[in-house]
Amino acid sequence: MFASTQQRAEGEAMTTRILQINASLFGEQGQSSQLNAYLVERLSAHGHSVVTKRDLAAQPLPHLSGDTLAAIGTSPDARTSEQANSAALADAVIDELKAADVLVLAAPMYNFNVPSTVKAWMDYVARAGVTFQYTADGPQGLLSGKTAYITATRGGIHRGKPSDTQTDFVTTFLNFIGITDIHWVYAEGINMGDHKETALASAKATIDQLVSVKE
Repeated sequence: MFASTQQRAEGEAMTTRILQINASLFGEQGQSSQLNAYLVERLSAHGHSVVTKRDLAAQPLPHLSGDTLAAIGTSPDARTSEQANSAALADAVIDELKAADVLVLAAPMYNFNVPSTVKAWMDYVARAGVTFQYTADGPQGLLSGKTAYITATRGGIHRGKPSDTQTDFVTTFLNFIGITDIHWVYAEGINMGDHKETALASAKATIDQLVSVKE
């Protein structure tokens, strides 16, 4: 992902394109948003980076509907103005991800899973023939070669327990569209008294370690 030592020595410019997806209801003050910001800052410290940011809480995507699917399936020259707008939004969400080398995705746990805004983003991203395709051997993801970092913030402690429905769900989805280089950053127990500071410090230490490996 990052330029090699030889490339840096030779002065070659290498741009890493980062897509940052925030989803906290608390905006920039949310713990997942802050960890995302820290992660992007650490990733951007190595070489040249361009960051595209989408805040799903501040500007939530409309839930996928039959009308949206119809708009996507209608040829551009036959779309109404409303369909054109719907299709343009759906295409933009996919184009952001296709253009990215690195995905930094916030996954705060709301009622045992990702926020509905993140699920809506997934529904827009999954498009047959564009981000995945069905073959005789089953589905094949079309977005290979990317790295994903998931910041999972939780009020309680769920990792490795039946109540952690996020990890398998998000991992399965990303694998489905071809993203298999996935790194999880957990900050658990942040609503459990003295656990908060320890959990956040541990999450940042995990980020530091992950980024150092990529250097």
